[in-house]
Amino acid sequence: MRVITQRRLGGPDVLELVEVERPVPGAGEVRVRVHAAGVAPVDRMARSGESPLFGDPPFTLGRDLSGVVEEVGADVTGLRPGDEVFGMIPGGAYADCVVARADHLAPKPATVDHVHAAAVPAAALTAWQALVDTGRMGPGRRVLVHAAAGGVGHIAVQIAKAEGAYVIGTARADKHAFLRGLGVDEPLDYTTTDFARSVRDVDVALDLIGGAYGPRTLATLRPGGLLTSVVLADPGVSAQDALARGVEFAPVAVRPSGATLGKVAALMAAGRVRAHVSARLPLADAGKAHELGAAGRTRGRIVLTLVNGADETDGAADAAEPTGLEGLEGLEGLEKPV
Repeated sequence: MRVITQRRLGGPDVLELVEVERPVPGAGEVRVRVHAAGVAPVDRMARSGESPLFGDPPFTLGRDLSGVVEEVGADVTGLRPGDEVFGMIPGGAYADCVVARADHLAPKPATVDHVHAAAVPAAALTAWQALVDTGRMGPGRRVLVHAAAGGVGHIAVQIAKAEGAYVIGTARADKHAFLRGLGVDEPLDYTTTDFARSVRDVDVALDLIGGAYGPRTLATLRPGGLLTSVVLADPGVSAQDALARGVEFAPVAVRPSGATLGKVAALMAAGRVRAHVSARLPLADAGKAHELGAAGRTRGRIVLTLVNGADETDGAADAAEPTGLEGLEGLEGLEKPV
């Protein structure tokens, strides 16, 4: 089987296509024939050494995947060969097959193809764990999402709206039509309006940018409000800073969860959560996919396709879908303001 690996840190040219033996699932694991693998900025950072996510080489990048179960290990219930699944795994998705924990996967909605399913897991889990699990999302809650047109941001907006929240989203003015199409109630142009002065009484704020955005966002919260941040390296605030203002601060590190993805899958099947795919490239072009992402001209996610068929359209984008995500794939902790 084919795998993209790297033996040293560096640019896209360090990514190599090699042949290896198929892995065998152990207890609690399944082997998945990967149809599509999501490409995220954190992959590029791990490849170059900016992030220690995968440790030292050699390793295989990729956390998001969608595919078909080929073999199940001992003690696996609920999944069987032939089942279509998607999920976030610790790494190794840039491959024809992967072994993954069964509880990291969820059934793929029949109405969503593998390419679009592979674009969802890490972004949706980040948003769900920050807003629903930590932020106790619900009807009437006022939510502020920074970088709302980004890869994580646009999924977070949809999840918040599905939970009945009133959503304020920061983005450049040319993205506001896109945000309204997602359900954002109040798009805010951060280039012309200081959100720290104009936004008030927020119940939950999701910060995908960090740094100076952290302390400025505290000013938007109502007493007892919550700032959730996925920017672990530089959130710009601490729990003590929040406490001094009478609010809460909760850093969130995304975790794999098939159970949570099962809830997201229900929203996807109902058309309430959808991902945007900017380009579909074959596995052998993983380096090119990284170059496209780094160039900052993509819209939404880039996805690697590994199985010939309806899902595989090399270089194709979702041209018919709204275009508001240019150059801003989601990255847990490093999403640009849009």
